[in-house]
Amino acid sequence: MTVTELSPTRAYKVTGPRVLRSEWAKFWSLRSSWITLGVAVVLLILFGAIASYTYSSDAPASGGPGGPGSSSGDSTAVSLALTGVTFASLAVGVLGVLLSAGEYSTGMIRSTLTAVPRRLPVLWSKAAVIGPIALVLTSIGALAAFLLGTPGLDGEKIALSLGDDGVLRSLAGAGVYLGMVALFGVALGTLIRSSAGAIASLVGILLILPGLASLLPDSLYDTINPYFPGNAGQAVYALQQSSGSLSPGTGLAVFAGWVALALAGAAYRLSKTDA
Repeated sequence: MTVTELSPTRAYKVTGPRVLRSEWAKFWSLRSSWITLGVAVVLLILFGAIASYTYSSDAPASGGPGGPGSSSGDSTAVSLALTGVTFASLAVGVLGVLLSAGEYSTGMIRSTLTAVPRRLPVLWSKAAVIGPIALVLTSIGALAAFLLGTPGLDGEKIALSLGDDGVLRSLAGAGVYLGMVALFGVALGTLIRSSAGAIASLVGILLILPGLASLLPDSLYDTINPYFPGNAGQAVYALQQSSGSLSPGTGLAVFAGWVALALAGAAYRLSKTDA
């Protein structure tokens, strides 16, 4: 009697938790995951701290959640701390794209889908891995940027503390927004199946689309502008609701709707077309 006969090969069933563990291991085994997440957090902290320490009530603000061109009177300690959110969003969005579209570039997706024939658990597991990781790490980065920048605003009228109304909600909102941007990147990568094309689409949708829409008639632009993904996302972490923008709760719902729509499109293509 052979050893094989004594110890027959066990057949392992493909389950959701096992697919999730596989995607978790795959995510952390990639050097790009560590680098891109580190870049996102560093950008958040660095730009936020620099904006706070270089703030002058007499100088125009460089942007922040209020958007480029905001006056210094629109700035708050929170908006300065979150100056790096736009740059961090590109980093986590690109990471989401690479996590999904990267497998199509290398051909690894064929092995993945052979191991998981039902396909959709792969997409959900990728989203379940990157979303919470991006949310937690960027929330920590936003909090660190605020705390590091607080001494630089000592004595300024815009100075705030963590206990002030809306501060923690805004900092947490930045993390929630960036976590959803990572999910958006995963969806676009799966839908487009090209890293370059998905990254270009991500940048275009979040940053360029609102600018192009300004060419529309003013009445139409004012109506639809708050509902663009990037603008709705900014409302999630804005400390104060500006004129013409959505409330944080509405902005969260709108941006989550865009992400859900992209994930639905990605799921349909993944389940209906060959890799």
